[in-house]
Amino acid sequence: MILSLQSDACRQLMGEQLSGLSVKDLHNLEKQLEMSLEVVSAKKKQIFSDEIEELNLKGNAMHQENIELHQKINLLLQENNALRKKIHKARDVNEGNQYSHEPLDRAIVRDVFAPSNLRLSQPQPQSKEARLEATHLGLRLH
Repeated sequence: MILSLQSDACRQLMGEQLSGLSVKDLHNLEKQLEMSLEVVSAKKKQIFSDEIEELNLKGNAMHQENIELHQKINLLLQENNALRKKIHKARDVNEGNQYSHEPLDRAIVRDVFAPSNLRLSQPQPQSKEARLEATHLGLRLH
């Protein structure tokens, strides 16, 4: 019987089985629905507020990380410029010093600024003899 009443109350909250209710019962049902709606709205607002706060914290952290990365980039650019100056200075000294014992190779200095084209190669299969020799030397080849 209680289960039937709960089931009837749920149906009434869903707008069903309202035909036998008085005006007072309908008014009470309306108030109950309004209170339930307020609770649901408050919960929804709280969830949105929490999500906004979390997103703001994440945004602030990302902004701080961005600032730190910019600082690192600027530091690396400064170090890179200092190294370039040293290389150019060494080249100028080498060109001006004809009696240097260890001349600086100009091709090496130019190559420092040239882009490198590196390629990864696939590992070559090892022969049985190479594996045995490596094992004998204490190495393991996979």
